Amino acid sequence: MDIDGKTILVTGANSGLGASVVERMVAGGAKVVGLDLSTINGDRFGDNVEMVSADVTSATDVAKAVAIAKSRFGGVHGLVNCAGVAPGQKIVGRDGPHELELFSKAVSINLIGTFNTMRLAAEAMTEGDAGPDGERGVVINTASVAAFDGQIGQSAYAASKGGVVGLSLPMARDLAREGIRVMAIAPGSILTPMLMGLPQEVQDGLAQDVTCPKRLGRPEEYARLAQFIVECDYLNGEVIRIDGALRMQ
Repeated sequence: MDIDGKTILVTGANSGLGASVVERMVAGGAKVVGLDLSTINGDRFGDNVEMVSADVTSATDVAKAVAIAKSRFGGVHGLVNCAGVAPGQKIVGRDGPHELELFSKAVSINLIGTFNTMRLAAEAMTEGDAGPDGERGVVINTASVAAFDGQIGQSAYAASKGGVVGLSLPMARDLAREGIRVMAIAPGSILTPMLMGLPQEVQDGLAQDVTCPKRLGRPEEYARLAQFIVECDYLNGEVIRIDGALRMQ
């Protein structure tokens, strides 16, 4: 699928991985509808981007964004899910057991929010014309290496991202008849605003755990991979790690 002229939905679009994906897709000629809780300064992306204030767990909010994509840009051809949270808390800590509300929040945003946007975007994709191989669209979800190498205090995060990994193959099979591919990317330590807020010595320590190269990943590297997945029609039902061979201890 050539991204030029296509319409891509991007969640978590106003910062971090999502913002890099928006910039990459627009540079390739795509039209983008960006979903984020905050759309402040969203006009920096240019005229081919429509920013929509949306909660990914809300059926109403996501349906509104899909409707905008269809009315302004003529349809939906892709979805890149980057919205997410990364809470940290031990199952039993000094202050007692893990907060149930915190676990629910991680699953709600990272997993249920991903599923919610997928189901609504995929429905819109089925309305489009099929390409040469019958393809009508592609979904890219953001998992994490924590789905495989979860750390102390990452139970909620790892569980939610493990669910994203688990969605890949069955949803690819569900949507195959409609010509829609489903992929996931599992980033390692990427220099997003969350990591940039950590002390430099902590950032340096995280970088040293990476096998090669000895540095944190860059959001634009994630965006380049997302573009490649969109354009490579034979990638489907799989999870790709982008982590410099990081295997967390």
